[in-house]
Amino acid sequence: MAKISWFLLLIPILLIAQKSKLKTGDLLFQKMNCGELCEAIHAVTEGYNGNDFSHLGLVYILNDSVFVIEAAGNAVRRVTLEQFSKNTQNTMLIGRVKSKYKKLIPQVIWFSNQQIGIPYDDDYLYDNGKYYCSELIYDAFLGAYGKPFFELKPMTFKKPNSNDFFPAWVEYYKNIGIQIPEGKPGCNPGGISTSDKIKIIGKLN
Repeated sequence: MAKISWFLLLIPILLIAQKSKLKTGDLLFQKMNCGELCEAIHAVTEGYNGNDFSHLGLVYILNDSVFVIEAAGNAVRRVTLEQFSKNTQNTMLIGRVKSKYKKLIPQVIWFSNQQIGIPYDDDYLYDNGKYYCSELIYDAFLGAYGKPFFELKPMTFKKPNSNDFFPAWVEYYKNIGIQIPEGKPGCNPGGISTSDKIKIIGKLN
């Protein structure tokens, strides 16, 4: 019983220690469990050290509370770290801009907060008045830096080494009534995690 009690006492201490790693402006990378669409994303994008990521958010610490600004659900929103963590059962990675870029963070946070309520970009098209997760981060840093900070690259919805679209994407775009944006410029969490302007500083369970 004594050993169990000590373990239970350690749990909140470990959680506090993990939170203390975080700083405003950090990026949290997640591998979500969203079925075939996430599997298709993982198949054509590669993250830091070969990790698969399908979502990311921006850390914002306010009055000692840890929030995450994310484009998810129906719109850009600000949620608690605990709420954000419920997106996945996998360990998250923490990314931080290199020290020479930390002056950008106040503007990045300001911009991101201003986008709260902007609809989620379920078309996955850049610059259409809506935001998906990595698109929000891309534009936040673009505005703060004055030029592209992360990269836009041609998107693909096809199986690797094939001209065939993933069936999940075919069905998805059929349901929303638009053409698959193959080759259109875009960004993704994996690509941002490999940027030479950030460093991965640790993990968060």
